Amino acid sequence: MPKNRAFALSTGTAFVALIVLIFAQALNSLWQLHTLGEQIRTVVELHNRKIDIITQTQVAAHIRTDSLFRMTLADEPFERDMHFMQFNRAGFLVGSGRKALRDMGLTPAEQQAFDAQTRLVNTIQTTQEEVIDLLNANRASEARQVLIDKAIPLQETFNRQLADMRARYQTANLEAQRQAKRTYRQTLLLTLGLGIGALLLALLIAWYTLRKARLRSQLIRTQMIELEQSRAALHEEATHDPLTGLANRRLFYDRLQQAIRHAHRYGGRLGILYVDLDRFKSINDVHGHHVGDSVLVEVACQLQVCVRESDTVARLGGDEFVVLLEGVQNRQDCITAAFKIEQALACNSRFSTLGLDVEASIGQSFYPDDGEDEDSLIRAADAAMYRVKSGTASQRQVALPF
Repeated sequence: MPKNRAFALSTGTAFVALIVLIFAQALNSLWQLHTLGEQIRTVVELHNRKIDIITQTQVAAHIRTDSLFRMTLADEPFERDMHFMQFNRAGFLVGSGRKALRDMGLTPAEQQAFDAQTRLVNTIQTTQEEVIDLLNANRASEARQVLIDKAIPLQETFNRQLADMRARYQTANLEAQRQAKRTYRQTLLLTLGLGIGALLLALLIAWYTLRKARLRSQLIRTQMIELEQSRAALHEEATHDPLTGLANRRLFYDRLQQAIRHAHRYGGRLGILYVDLDRFKSINDVHGHHVGDSVLVEVACQLQVCVRESDTVARLGGDEFVVLLEGVQNRQDCITAAFKIEQALACNSRFSTLGLDVEASIGQSFYPDDGEDEDSLIRAADAAMYRVKSGTASQRQVALPF
């Protein structure tokens, strides 16, 4: 009897000890999982927020440099003031992004890189102010040279620094995931080590751990997908017209520069069509801006139908469109394309159902006869368009003086 009591006591004590160990291990495992989840959530959310801020800052810096470049190209004071306002607005966004990044907290190494970047930003700002001062002094050629020699290389250095910061935060996110996996394996092995008696509890902990890990992994993947979509949307917004979906002025100039370089290297030819809708203001005044927007969208569709897939159609703004024709043989190819566009607009049934008569004045320029750079070709096509607009309706293309 005393032996049985001693056995029961020792068994009960061992059982209680086992229960305590299992309970303590379960509490420890749950606490570790909770802490790990909080750490992963904090690290991932903080780093993704920083990545998003860096991306927005980089886009704003691109816009700032692009606005400064357009200021050096603008001849009209009103257009230059418009780009200057965009330049200041982008500068505010760059400063706000950097301030938000600093307020979120930085490690000593990050603070050191941030301070070095601050000095670079100050240098960029000084150089950009020098360009603006030259523009205000009507020294546009010198301003463009400073922009090319100093401002743009400094901006590229700044962009590389931002890209390095983004890459470091992405690496930190991956390291957090690897740390989570290592911690999970250790916790699982320790739980299984309690023996057969703790198997069900160990399996429950493993199921709970796996479920949490899958949820965290799914959350991370979702956040990464949203970030990629955000980046794609930012790129689309920066290079395409939001109303028509056509290339905007920036993307068109990039493709025109590439086409000119290719034509110069291989002795090719290319043409520019400058399309301006006639009496478009009256459409907005009489039918409303929603009808005007519909007309612009339909004109964009017609322009894309009338040219080849290899050609580029862009909207410069308002009711002005431009078409880049690559691989043309002579000026007659440009005139033929212009005729095709005029006929397509005249025969469009959607315009007739609205009671609209949509016509366009189309000017052409031809590389290399009318210029050897993008600015001279655009100016030549623009001037030709105005000559067409001032001519008679029966001689819109035939009597076009080049």
